[in-house]
Amino acid sequence: MNPYLIIKALHIISFTSWMAGMFYLPRLYAYHANTAVGSESSELLKIMERRLLKIIINPAMFLTLGFGIWLITIVHPEKDGWFHVKAGLLLVLFGLHGFFAATRKKFARDERPKTARFYKIINEAVTLVFMVIVLMAVVKPHGRHPGLVPG
Repeated sequence: MNPYLIIKALHIISFTSWMAGMFYLPRLYAYHANTAVGSESSELLKIMERRLLKIIINPAMFLTLGFGIWLITIVHPEKDGWFHVKAGLLLVLFGLHGFFAATRKKFARDERPKTARFYKIINEAVTLVFMVIVLMAVVKPHGRHPGLVPG
C-alpha cells in the first residue's frame, strides 16, 4: 500500500466531513434567525448547532489541516500556483469557520445577529470556495506534476 494515497484519502475524507458541516451550519442559522427567542425550535437549533460544530466540524477541520500538512511534507507543492490558490482559500475557510463559531455563541445568547437571507448567501459562498479548492487540488493548473501520484 502506498502511504501517500492513504494520507491523501484521509485528507479527502476529513475535508468532506468538514465541508458537510460548513454547508449545513449556515442553513441551521438561516432557520434559527426566523425563530422566536425561547421557543422550542430555537432551543433545539441551539443544541443542533453546538453539536454540529463541536462534534463534526471542529474535529474534521483539524484532521483536514493535519493530513494536509502531512501531504505537503511528501509532495512539496509550495512552488506550484494551484497550491497558493488552495492555501489562500483555506484561509478563507478558516475565517468562515471562526465566524460560524462566533455566530453560534451569539445564537446561544438568544441574539439574532443577521437575517436568514444573509446565512443563505454565505452558504453559497462556502460552496463556491469548496468548488475552487477541489478544482485546484484535482486539476493542478500551473503545477509541476499535475495529476501525478508520487511514490
